[in-house]
Amino acid sequence: MKVPCIILSNNNFTGSLPPGLFDNPNLRILTLSPNNFYGELPNNFGNATSIMDLMLDGNNFSGKVPESINNMDYLTVLDLSNNRFSGNFFLAFWHKCPEIIDLSSNEFSGEVQTDSLINTGVLVLGKNKFSGSLSRSLTSMISLQFLDIHDNKITGKLPDFICQISTLKILNLRNNSIQGSVPDCISNLPSLQILDLSSNHLVGEIPLNFGKLTSMIEIPHVLSFVISFGLGDLKIQDLILNWKKSKQGLSFKNLKLYSLLDLSSNQLSGEIPASLGSLKALKLLNVSFNNLYGSIPKSLGDLKNLESLGLSHNNLSGSIPQSLSKLQQLTILDVNNNKLIGKIPVGNQMDIMNDPNFYANNSGLCGMQIRVPCPEDTSPTKPPRVESKETWLSWEGVGIGYALGFFIAVGIFYHTEYFVLAKYFNYRCQQRR
Repeated sequence: MKVPCIILSNNNFTGSLPPGLFDNPNLRILTLSPNNFYGELPNNFGNATSIMDLMLDGNNFSGKVPESINNMDYLTVLDLSNNRFSGNFFLAFWHKCPEIIDLSSNEFSGEVQTDSLINTGVLVLGKNKFSGSLSRSLTSMISLQFLDIHDNKITGKLPDFICQISTLKILNLRNNSIQGSVPDCISNLPSLQILDLSSNHLVGEIPLNFGKLTSMIEIPHVLSFVISFGLGDLKIQDLILNWKKSKQGLSFKNLKLYSLLDLSSNQLSGEIPASLGSLKALKLLNVSFNNLYGSIPKSLGDLKNLESLGLSHNNLSGSIPQSLSKLQQLTILDVNNNKLIGKIPVGNQMDIMNDPNFYANNSGLCGMQIRVPCPEDTSPTKPPRVESKETWLSWEGVGIGYALGFFIAVGIFYHTEYFVLAKYFNYRCQQRR
């Protein structure tokens, strides 16, 4: 009986894999993720020569990948992520070319060798122990669109030949030991929409030409590898960027919605280029934890899709541009540990971003977000006591004058009446006499 596919995903199966499972030359799809399988893969692993989709991710497999994997001539999707595989994978896997390879979150080591991966479009190697510098053989990968080698031990400079991979849409080299400057020619990659070079040892300035990254200016309608591979909801769980302070695995299906530029945690210097304001498709811009100085460009207020802006731990000065209040999608603005002064802008999203921690250690900032009143918002001091005293004295004078006049008038009237009456009584007495 022919069994073309075995799909046991999302269960609690345990134990090691029986060798007989791979003795079926007609097996096309084997999906065992995620479960609780463990142990090493059997040596006859490669006897299933017709396998196209092999997905063993999310288990506890360990040991080396058997060299017999090279017998799988039709392998299109290989997902071994989130296990405990070790050894130099590329020594065992030396002439196959699946369209998708995901080895993330394992213990693979050695150098990344891509000489034979001509038609591989997705290469995900994050969270392993790969070392050495980036190989020029990457330029022979004519279909490469997704390169993720984050959280490894990659050293050396970020080479200029990376700019020759014109098909690149996603480049994630976060948390390695890459040195040198950021190549200006990266701005020539027409399809690049996610670039994460954070947590390395990069120096120099942010290239002015980054404002010309075409796919960060306009959101592309589709990602070609989604269509050509037809993967549906397959996730690359380890494409996890510093996105709104949380960890998120991004699916191929939704990657067209994201455009990210993260250069944080390096030793970059100089000013933030105003040209970055042209990247209107950006959802995240993070240049925090560097040595940047100067003012925050007003042009960043043109990033209409921006949701997170990280500028903290630099030497930025001046005020926060009022233009940022135009950003209707902005939910995180982190400017702490700079030298900023003046009033924090108000209006729209700026009114709800009131976490004081995001503005901390900027001694010159004020505003309702941090509950520090600004001088221009404080009403001028009035001398109420002096004015009230003067007013009292005025009314006091009127009162005294009125009373004095009253008594004088009464006195005059009294004395006048007295003399008239006295005169009248004297006259009457004289008549009687």
